[in-house]
Amino acid sequence: MAGHDESKMVQPSSIEDAKAELRVAAQVLRDALSVEERKVAAEAIVQRKFPLAVTPDVIVSGFMPLKSEINPLPLLQKLAEAGARLALPAVAGRGKPLIMRAWEFGAPLDRGQWGIREPKAEAPEVEPDILLVPLLAFDRAAFRLGYGAGYYDMTIHRLRALKPVTAVGIAFAAQEVPKIPTTPRDERLDLVLTEREVIDLR
Repeated sequence: MAGHDESKMVQPSSIEDAKAELRVAAQVLRDALSVEERKVAAEAIVQRKFPLAVTPDVIVSGFMPLKSEINPLPLLQKLAEAGARLALPAVAGRGKPLIMRAWEFGAPLDRGQWGIREPKAEAPEVEPDILLVPLLAFDRAAFRLGYGAGYYDMTIHRLRALKPVTAVGIAFAAQEVPKIPTTPRDERLDLVLTEREVIDLR
């Protein structure tokens, strides 16, 4: 019995170790992409038909790109022009889901955690129908690798308990890996958009 308990204790840490190693490798790979490659990839995603219906009552949450992340702002601009209402995340604190606040291009932003720009505190909280999700790596089993704090997993879990929500990873094709190590708290993506293709994981 003691041996069984010990194996249960070792298992999560080995998964976390595997995730940590993959994070380092994925970050190096993404950082190696040139500014021009990143720009071309973001534009390729915009030029393609968006795979979900966007009507004036649809709320799409995006994110402000950090470091070498693919830039989702051109896609958000296109979706706003198609009638979508936009939102951006704000960090509520470690261990808590992100707060999604209404935002539109030109609206002022504050500096949040890690210097990431986020809507001002007075911006109304909304519950998005479509989430554009940043990632370090993804696989064809619909899993993503984030930065380790679990913000998006918690947020997607909370929103899916309230309503149908579509989680859309946005990434460079080079960020695909054969398999992401997972734990029960990891939420699956519905789609991944890369410069090469739309990957439907539903």
